[in-house]
Amino acid sequence: MAEISISNKEWERVKIKIQRKYNHLTDEQLKYTEGQEESLITKIMQLVNRDRNYVLFTLKKALVNIDNNRL
Repeated sequence: MAEISISNKEWERVKIKIQRKYNHLTDEQLKYTEGQEESLITKIMQLVNRDRNYVLFTLKKALVNIDNNRL
């Protein structure tokens, strides 16, 4: 089970932050369905070639201040 919970509304903001950091990622690659956090984490791990802890840290950081554009 994923250690985070992301709503579809939150994901739209988080996705923008992820795409700014990793500008090679497309909307298609970052498709997300609420409740599928584990799948999302695994997909991002593969796309950015990072480990699980790094991806979790990045997602949590993006969620902490959702209105800030920085990651």
